[in-house]
Amino acid sequence: MSVEVGAKVKGKVTGITNFGAFVDIGNNTTGLVHISEISDKYVKDIHDILTVGDEVTVKVMSVGDDGKIGLSIRKAADKPHREDSHPKHFNKSNNRDRRENNNRSERSFTHGSRGFQRKTEHKNQDFDSMLAGFLKESDERLTSLRRNTEGKRGGRGGRRS
Repeated sequence: MSVEVGAKVKGKVTGITNFGAFVDIGNNTTGLVHISEISDKYVKDIHDILTVGDEVTVKVMSVGDDGKIGLSIRKAADKPHREDSHPKHFNKSNNRDRRENNNRSERSFTHGSRGFQRKTEHKNQDFDSMLAGFLKESDERLTSLRRNTEGKRGGRGGRRS
């Protein structure tokens, strides 16, 4: 029996490691289900989901020249196909609205004492004033960064004076 990429087959978990689970798919053929292919959710410990001897349905993802077979449990699960399968921000009409809003005014974010704050700049500013503002802001950030990391350097002893 030759294994084809894309085929869904039933198998039995024969071994579990930190990085995945080995599944016997018949005819003395074993493949690996990587930990990232076990579930759609984050899997910290495989033992929470699988045990040796479990019957699972897997999808063949790859067959290497060296005979290694890559399997996936999460891609073998039949999921209902949604008509609107793309996330909202990929919708063409939303992108058009977003482009129109961006053309009205140029937006940037500045770092203030309360985190990042939105700052709206109009395009009628000249380059020299924008560059001067950037340089001033950059110098303030560097000064603040130096002040906060000055005493944290060094090996022996505490703060240097």
